[in-house]
Amino acid sequence: MVRRHLEDGIPKADVAVEFRISCPAVATWVARYLAAGKAGSTYRPLVPRHGAQRTLAEVVELIDSLRRDRKWSARRIHRHLLDLWHELHLRGVGRWLARLGIPRLRDLTPAGDDLRRPPQRIRTAWPGHMVHLDLKKVARIPDGGVWRAHGRGSTAAKAATRGPGAKVGYTYLHSAVDGFSRLVYTEALDDEKAVTTIDSSAEPGRSSPPTASRRSTWS
Repeated sequence: MVRRHLEDGIPKADVAVEFRISCPAVATWVARYLAAGKAGSTYRPLVPRHGAQRTLAEVVELIDSLRRDRKWSARRIHRHLLDLWHELHLRGVGRWLARLGIPRLRDLTPAGDDLRRPPQRIRTAWPGHMVHLDLKKVARIPDGGVWRAHGRGSTAAKAATRGPGAKVGYTYLHSAVDGFSRLVYTEALDDEKAVTTIDSSAEPGRSSPPTASRRSTWS
């Protein structure tokens, strides 16, 4: 390609059409050949040889040791590095774990066993000893139903969600599960605040509330 331009005298634009490349690419290879001769015709990747933000070797060794010895997650390793004044993003920790070949906990064992702790059953001694509080956010159903009852695009379905005061919105189902009897109580309330959840599950006349665990689930 370079010889076609330098020796045969063909313009760069015509050489680009002949080899089906851009004209700036032809100019780049011609300039490299004129500057370094045949050595300039070799392919050179555009990746920089030295990076100013390259992770230090001791930081990589620390990530590897924390993962293998303490079985820490990427997020916990990231927080530990921040406490040690190492400015490394959470994604960077995850990428280094992938490069080290240990992105998952089961990669730390030759047989690929899962090192996560097995789930433990809730053990209670009396009713009310442990109460599990759960929250579910669901959409309200207007009076008369929506398009599933009237048909998609029908006049009744459109009227159920339009007009003054026809905003559907959401409702929040607060549930309390007794760990001893597995008795469940659910109540629909207007918000998802923790105070509302605790007030809805508290019993009148109780001097101290029972031990509770709270989990939120979204639809």
